Amino acid sequence: MYRVKVEKRLEIPRYFSVLISLFSITISLILMGITIWATTGKFSNTLEAYKEMFSWPFIPECGLSDTIQKMIPLMLTGLGLTIVFRMRIWNIGAEGQLYLGAMATTWGALFLLKDFQNPLVVPILLILGTLAGAFWGAIPGVLKAFLNLDEIVATLMLNYIAYYWVNYLIYGPWKDPHGYNFPLTAIFPEHTWLPSIGDTGIHLGIFIAFGMAVIVYILMNKTRWGFDLKVIGDNEKAAKYAGINTKKNIIFAMMLSGALAGLAGAIQMLGVQHRLQHGFSPGYGYTGIIIAWLSRLNPWATILVSFLFGGLIVGSEQLQIIMRIPISLINVLQGIILLSLLASETIFRYRIRIVKR
Repeated sequence: MYRVKVEKRLEIPRYFSVLISLFSITISLILMGITIWATTGKFSNTLEAYKEMFSWPFIPECGLSDTIQKMIPLMLTGLGLTIVFRMRIWNIGAEGQLYLGAMATTWGALFLLKDFQNPLVVPILLILGTLAGAFWGAIPGVLKAFLNLDEIVATLMLNYIAYYWVNYLIYGPWKDPHGYNFPLTAIFPEHTWLPSIGDTGIHLGIFIAFGMAVIVYILMNKTRWGFDLKVIGDNEKAAKYAGINTKKNIIFAMMLSGALAGLAGAIQMLGVQHRLQHGFSPGYGYTGIIIAWLSRLNPWATILVSFLFGGLIVGSEQLQIIMRIPISLINVLQGIILLSLLASETIFRYRIRIVKR
């Protein structure tokens, strides 16, 4: 008699991480093609959709600048989540932290520093948004560290608080009286805008994002603190036995993760939107979760993956225009990628053996 036995691999080759990501993306694209085919009813439409999705966003004369603009908040939220995921803390609140950063930056630009025409105004506004995101990340961090509250629930609920708080402001006290009754604030003074790089349409926030990638890499791989995070993630009890202050590290990691998401919201306001409005984020914080996992928690890989996802968003917007395909399909594709990633993770980390009873 024989039976099927599923067992964890004792040794996992390093190239498996790359295979997992490639396998999940391939499966996702196949399933996405089937979804488009089922939606439009023509196989030729699927091929045309793929052609537009993978060409338009990366052509300099077409959508490349839009792709890079969307890459910046995706990269920052992905980097922030990489930090906490390394220690097995599941921050699902990057979207809310991004909203808080955008809200704080808007308050600074429209009220606090409206008449402060000084070269320091942009750095101050960026710091303001970063601190707001750090504060929003510290709340679930403290609850997790001292009360052992589930951080998934806490961060998810805080997303809704941030979202509806912003909605209250743009539908109420901050609503632009000259905005034709649309839910948005007045436009920021021009001296608060992030400078653009020539006529490319790309702002200086791209250099800030690359700088953050370098800093996160150094923190995670070249410092004692980064080693402590890995130890806590591998075995929290062993970390406590080794004298590592787990509570302090949890709070600090959540604050740093929230700070990067808040910085993403601040850059989005000063570099792209120039005003706070309803639905300014197409889910950058949630997409950052997928980016962090596809990157295998590698800051350098986060740059590439966020660029590809930025192109995915731009390509989907193009499909909505020329092929009348719903923009909601981008959410379908992201969900498929995440599910494929989780499934392929299990497939590659476990093996099936046929053994005798």
